[in-house]
Amino acid sequence: MPGKDALRSELLAARGLLSGEDARQAAAVLAERALDLPELARARTVAAYVSVGSEPGTRALLDALRGRGVRVLLPVLMADNDLDWAPYEGAGRLVRAGRGLLEPDGVRLGPGAVLDAEVVLLPGLAVDGRGMRLGRGGGSYDRVLGRLAEAGAEPALAVLLYDDEVVARVPEEPHDRPVQAVVTPGGVLRFDETARVRGGRDGRGRRDGR
Repeated sequence: MPGKDALRSELLAARGLLSGEDARQAAAVLAERALDLPELARARTVAAYVSVGSEPGTRALLDALRGRGVRVLLPVLMADNDLDWAPYEGAGRLVRAGRGLLEPDGVRLGPGAVLDAEVVLLPGLAVDGRGMRLGRGGGSYDRVLGRLAEAGAEPALAVLLYDDEVVARVPEEPHDRPVQAVVTPGGVLRFDETARVRGGRDGRGRRDGR
């Protein structure tokens, strides 16, 4: 099994081959799929992120959630790689930041603001059949997940990916935490605790496709 860095390079190279039209079409379908998640349907506060480049698109989803009256929190990268948070107030209030990111220009709420979220949408490059997620390696979301765990907060964790980014196995470390669902253009794959315990090597999720 390739290590995390090798797998990241492979997945990023595949994303780089996507055309702009393919990415736009995938983003529209992803928003539709994600909005059907029961967790998002009942959430009042959602922590999300602004997709950039060839990432699975979140822009339509952010606007749809805001249109529902959901309070959407977006990350603001701090100098130490930890994340502050600010409310999403529309695409016109996003500004360019370091590392090619887009961030809200509103008031900063502090790193602990994520504790209010009932759903946390995590960026990622892959997820496996146990719900283990491969991030980009910066460690920012490891801190977020650690903060949630320390506070005893248990929001639903979900990741948006392309179909071929659901892989057989993601290398893991002791601090890694599984997600409850992955949304792809092909459908929603859910991971329950039973599947994770049973599937220490080859756990399988449950797909809710269309």
